[in-house]
Formats: sequence, structure tokens, C-alpha cells
Amino acid sequence: MKHELFSWWDENARDLPWRFGRTTPWGILISEVMSQQTQMSRVVQYWTDWMDLWPDAASLAKASTAEVVTAWGRLGYPRRALRLQECAKVVAEQYHNELPKTYDELIALPGIGDYTSSAVMSFAFGERIAVIDTNVRRVLWRTFKGEESFGGATKPAERRLANDVLPQNPKESVVWNEALIELGALVCTAKKPKIDEDPWAAYSRFYAAGCPGIGQKRTRPRQSYKGTNRQVRGIILNALREAGKEGRTILSRPEVEKLWDDQIQLDACIASLDEDGFIEINPDRSLKLPV
Repeated sequence: MKHELFSWWDENARDLPWRFGRTTPWGILISEVMSQQTQMSRVVQYWTDWMDLWPDAASLAKASTAEVVTAWGRLGYPRRALRLQECAKVVAEQYHNELPKTYDELIALPGIGDYTSSAVMSFAFGERIAVIDTNVRRVLWRTFKGEESFGGATKPAERRLANDVLPQNPKESVVWNEALIELGALVCTAKKPKIDEDPWAAYSRFYAAGCPGIGQKRTRPRQSYKGTNRQVRGIILNALREAGKEGRTILSRPEVEKLWDDQIQLDACIASLDEDGFIEINPDRSLKLPV
């Protein structure tokens, strides 16, 4: 199975700018945070521009909040950007601008969870550690257990399986992790797996059983984006970013009121953005990004 997976990876791996030893451990961490809950096709240009601006933790630590929020653009979940800057400050001040090389130190950094810590340990430092995301869980659970993986938090049984099948050789474990993530993203997808292109099709208990449970609803239904506070918050931040591109630092109150018809929801979202540190409200109720 390892041979088939590695051969598939050699032929099909996407040529992403942070792969194949072309970036620093810090660059890998940035790519992993940006890629969470975001399509990879959207991440590449943002990552490239971000790394041009702030190639290391120290440079990001010195940036203004307005610069960070603006550079994050439409990647979504902008709180990740602020947490990244918090992480950068810790790395710059406590680790002399070098990412720590142990799992326990990485996971203690602001905004860095199990997946990102494991990914950096594997992809940046070449350590033997299972990297478990939704794609990996889906591929492994389908292949070895013959059942659908329905999302939610990683279960102990899923973690045991990922650790049990991980190659013992550290170099091979890195390729294994990368290939499983890619396989889940491109071939063994959630709704329409490309069975004819799957290098593990002959081994998959899930395919052999006729893909039981495929297409069923997630354990936690996905919330609609349209009309939510998250959408309104994004509209406000994008309007401020666009104003900045025009050389304006302030979004006037009349401009703000035109952004969303429901003024009660609009004001609630403005208040929440202010509380989270994404914007500042001026006395005349105009808005600006923090300095």
C-alpha cells in the first residue's frame, strides 16, 4: 500500500510554493493556518503576498493590526490573522525568531492546535508524527474500517489507527502524511470519490462495501453563510480594506449604513468587531482599522 500511495503522490502532488523544501518552518506554519477551512486555490496568492511582507515571525510581530487584517483579505475567519500575530510575537521574543522544535512548545503557541503542531513537526522538521485532518481521517477510516467518517472531533479510535499505520521511517512518514492529505483532497473526497483514480481502491473496504453511508449529513450541520453575522462582519472588514486601498483610513457613518439593510444586526456586528480588536469606532461612529 505504501508503494502505491507514494507513486501516486510523485505523479499527482500539487506544486504548492511551501512544499518540497522551498520555504522555512515559519512559512509552513503560515500555510497550515491559512489552509484551515479554506480552499487551497485561494490560499496560494495570499500566502505568497504574506511571506513577501513578513517572511519571519519578527517582521509579522512588528506589523500594525490594520496591515495584518488587510493582508488577510477574504481568507475568512480573520481571528486567525490576529492569533498568528500573537504567535509571531511569542516566537520572536521567546524563541529568538525560530519556531520551537517540540510538539509541546508548538501547541502552547497562541492559535496553534494539534493539527498545526503535528504538521509543522512533520513537514518542517521531518519528525515521525501522525498528521490528522478531516481528509486523513476520511481516507484511513474508509480504507481500513470500511465505514464513513462523519467529521466532528477526532475520535480516539481514529487517532490510534493513524498512529498504527504510520510508517516507522521518519522520512517515509512525512511523505505518507502529505500524500494522505492530498489523496483526501483530490480523490477520496467526501461526496464523490474518484474510485478509478484512487491508488488504494483495491484495498478499500469502503469501496468494496459499496460506499455505505456516503452522502449522509454531517454530525454537526454546516451553518448557512448567507445572512449570518459572519457575513456581515466580513462585509464591514472588506469595506475598510477597500477604503485603505484608496488611501482612506476612515469609513464614514453614511458609508457604513449602506453596507447592510438590517441596522440592528449591522451595529451588533460592528460592536463585536470592535470588541475582538479588528476595528476602532470613532466618536462620530465612523470606523477605521486599528493602527
